[in-house]
Amino acid sequence: MTLTGNMLIGQQAIPGNREAIHGIDPATDLPLEPAYHGGGSEHVEQACALAWSALDSYRSTSLDARAEFLETIASEIEALGDELIDRAVAETGLPRPRIQGERGRTCQQLRTFARTVRAGEWLDVRVDSALPERQPLPRPDLRQRQVPLGPVAVFGASNFPLAFSVAGGDTASALAAGCPVIVKAHGAHPGTSELVGRALARAVKLCGLHEGVFSLLFGSGREVGIALVTDPRIKAVGFTGSRSGGIALCKAAQARPEPIPVYAEMSSINPVLLFPAALQSRAEALAQGFVTSLTQGAGQFCTNPGLVIARQGPALGRFIHTAAQLIQRSPAQTMLTPGIFNAYEAGVGALVEHAHAQSVASGLEGETPNQCQAHLFVTQASEFLADPALQAEMFGAASLIVQCTSDEEIRQVIEHLEGQLTATLHLDDADVESARALLSTLERKAGRLLVNGWPTGVEVCDAMVHGGPFPATSDTRTTSVGTAAILRFLRPVCYQDFPDALLPAALKHGNPLQLRRLLDGQREA
Repeated sequence: MTLTGNMLIGQQAIPGNREAIHGIDPATDLPLEPAYHGGGSEHVEQACALAWSALDSYRSTSLDARAEFLETIASEIEALGDELIDRAVAETGLPRPRIQGERGRTCQQLRTFARTVRAGEWLDVRVDSALPERQPLPRPDLRQRQVPLGPVAVFGASNFPLAFSVAGGDTASALAAGCPVIVKAHGAHPGTSELVGRALARAVKLCGLHEGVFSLLFGSGREVGIALVTDPRIKAVGFTGSRSGGIALCKAAQARPEPIPVYAEMSSINPVLLFPAALQSRAEALAQGFVTSLTQGAGQFCTNPGLVIARQGPALGRFIHTAAQLIQRSPAQTMLTPGIFNAYEAGVGALVEHAHAQSVASGLEGETPNQCQAHLFVTQASEFLADPALQAEMFGAASLIVQCTSDEEIRQVIEHLEGQLTATLHLDDADVESARALLSTLERKAGRLLVNGWPTGVEVCDAMVHGGPFPATSDTRTTSVGTAAILRFLRPVCYQDFPDALLPAALKHGNPLQLRRLLDGQREA
């Protein structure tokens, strides 16, 4: 398939007329063809008009038809074969097995949402039957279901060119909810985005859907993004990226005459707590697992373990010694973009110069452009508590160990943390009560709590939560991974005393969709 450099507005391939974007091979710093000229506000207008005209027909599709559409997208992505893998490797510097695994995850989550759509539980049907004889007042017949919010704008992420991008989790969950989607592709991987966008557009056509169900835009500056978020036809936004970018979109969305939700995943350092008995019994093994997690994918994961918290003493000393040795042997890895590499270098440089952060290990230096050299730092809890700069995220393979003098100081450090995506507890049986004492605080701080594991790796399933208090996300009530992500793009509607002929299928008296309803306060089998 020949890449065109065009945007996709519905079924039309349209060239942009703004500044050009090139994918960059981060291993060489060389640009990749073709050029992708950005769109402007007129292209946003066209895409939004199409999405709005598609809304009523798409939201009315049957559960089977919508699920089939999601499955068709997955099949069309798989049909791209090696062309997609080759382009994604070239644009990101990520190893081929990582991209192949990410393609599998992307298709799996599309098919998982297809299963979720067919089951229909997300409609959350509630029925309170009429009680005409009730005194002192009768009760009307009341029926509730969830309906889609409307067209959704999705911003592709830099670090996951497939799983959090054009057909990633935000797009999959919005489409599952019945919302048309307009994606603003990330400038780091435009060719990958075009390939996936064309696969999605083919699925729209194959399934006989309105062309406005999906559009793909490019843009090098703020024009396209702000125009999308402020267009009155856009009813929600999905974003994965920097804190500054997420906050800017939130402000724009709240300044609209009709404010809309922005589901932004932004910043997290994912604290790891090493409890005394676990540290005493397996400090070296914990150090091995920690360094493996830290350096995976050059540390370019939103769940990277950027902070370690533990009681100082000989056992922690063993952990630090082993981790430092492993870091020193850790090879440099190519980062996703020159911009991400420069930001990482700046963050590491700030800690190197910090008076109260001690550098204890550096990995092997890179030999080609944009290579991440791993780093490990140590500080004292008193210094961490006194200086917010020590809590800054370093997006890459760098972490800070906070040495505490007491359980109370550990509690203070956790209380001092901003909101997180994850918090990890490494413990043995003797540590359970100490861990229990911190659970309430940790629940307030993070969206996912792990015991004796590592936070990198986010399973796509029903129970997963990939979210957390600000600044991990802009809305702590939601998740961007897992089937509960569909709830972000729905709202409840109640139907009072409707004749059966006028009720939507999900609410009809005979329950033709065979949904599990909450009927008069009892969940049906």
